Amino acid sequence: MARDAKRRTRDRVLLHLKQTGPQTASELAKRVRVSSVAVRQHLYALSNEGLVAYEDERGGVGRPRRIWRLAPAAHSAFPDAHSELAIDLIDAAKHAFGDEGVERLVKTRKRAQLKRYREILPPRDAPIEKRVAALAAIRRGEGFMAEWSKERDGSLLLVENHCPICAAAAVCPSLCRDELSIFKRVIGKEIAIERVEYILAGGRRCAYRIGRASGA
Repeated sequence: MARDAKRRTRDRVLLHLKQTGPQTASELAKRVRVSSVAVRQHLYALSNEGLVAYEDERGGVGRPRRIWRLAPAAHSAFPDAHSELAIDLIDAAKHAFGDEGVERLVKTRKRAQLKRYREILPPRDAPIEKRVAALAAIRRGEGFMAEWSKERDGSLLLVENHCPICAAAAVCPSLCRDELSIFKRVIGKEIAIERVEYILAGGRRCAYRIGRASGA
């Protein structure tokens, strides 16, 4: 039982690093609600497993701050939407139908995704915040750990802390291309959407800045 409790706490540590990014042990302790001593023990255990890493950040006077972050190997600890099966299916489709056949499959998926999102999202005349909140809820249900916030400049930020199709998108980049296209179409033509962080480009997460298009 004690071992299970340790594993659960370590899983929570990984989840918080995934969702909120690099931070100190003290910051993590507050989020996980254990002591700083305990969370450091868990972090060093996770470091030995190759799941987290740290950097010492030097500032002013005193000891440097130790900043903990997820290691690349930790991404396998989160849902991957059957990545091996997805990659095998994409490879099989390329072999059987060629690149054009794969593109047709991706377009078919896109049409179905667009239809489903439009059925769930509020109407186009609803406030943009309401539409973005609904889109974040859909994506959360699909395993993307999505959330949204309003920035100081009035723009909105849609964040996906995890990508369950990352492995498939790595071998079929049009999957990611279509995600951005779908967001633009379901949020509204008068809305500008820019991807500002990208997991496949080495980012910790995918993030999209959303605002009114110029002249809209």
